[in-house]
Amino acid sequence: MATGLTIWANPFLTASSEELLIRSTAAHKLILAQKAGHVLEVGTLDPRLLEAEIVFGQPDPATIVQSERLRWLQLSSAGYARYDNQEIRSALEEHAAKMTNSSSVYDQPCAEHLMAWLLADVRQLYPSYDNQRGAHGWPQNELRQNTHLLAGQTVFIVGYGAIGARLAELLAPYAVHLIGYRRTMKPGSSIPVVGPADLASTLAAADHVINILPENSQTRNFFDSERLRQIKAGARYYSIGRGTTTEQEALAENLKTGHLQAAYLDVTDPEPLPPDHSLWSAPNCYITPHTGGGHFNETDRLVGHFVENLRRYEEGREPIDRVF
Repeated sequence: MATGLTIWANPFLTASSEELLIRSTAAHKLILAQKAGHVLEVGTLDPRLLEAEIVFGQPDPATIVQSERLRWLQLSSAGYARYDNQEIRSALEEHAAKMTNSSSVYDQPCAEHLMAWLLADVRQLYPSYDNQRGAHGWPQNELRQNTHLLAGQTVFIVGYGAIGARLAELLAPYAVHLIGYRRTMKPGSSIPVVGPADLASTLAAADHVINILPENSQTRNFFDSERLRQIKAGARYYSIGRGTTTEQEALAENLKTGHLQAAYLDVTDPEPLPPDHSLWSAPNCYITPHTGGGHFNETDRLVGHFVENLRRYEEGREPIDRVF
């Protein structure tokens, strides 16, 4: 088992999680960055990273490229757009280094967040809450007539990866018609998965369109005005991947015209969303402030996931959540 490794880390951690990381890496040299990194911000430059064989968190991409010693990079996020470029890939390949992410930490909470939205939508919980805050009426008949069952409805998961697969498992008892979308096909999916050729026709048939696309050059404004219009009239739109994948003014317009019945957003562009942005006042648009992956012991689980992969690294085994 390898010991005496140098580990550089800058994830955002609670005090107890930081102590857990320190205890769990006692056999190695741990360098804690002075400033924690964040998935939506570029990490600050820290030349001490160049000493490390292992990096954990959200490091400065340019320093990763410069590193001669790096052999394994674990991101403290599920998203990795900032590191998904040929320069970093080439640098890692040159040194036979691996990159992993923390998808296993976030697939369950994000899937539960989506489940909460789906159930709140079909059971008309948001309109009931709006009535409670406002008119204090008793729109029993209207709400009952607008209430649906998930059973028999079509849920289209665009960006079918770890979160989408977990959502599919949670939805299994509800007898929904599940379809996934991937730009490139992978074997072993538990639900039907379509590619670009069938995207428009599947959007036109779906009752619920769930956007879990990552951020990259091919997904920016993926759901633009044209593609949003391809969605079935009266459908619901959900976004929990990255805000840059949705053309937000077009989304607001489709809500105003009623083409889309509702939108549920956990991610926006920018974040925070400006107070005067049109989405705040768009009809039936419900926003959570990028909390979909959050849970009370999130940072403990981030450390636990890293430590499990550290053990695998020490023993020469394949890591969990390998990206490349």
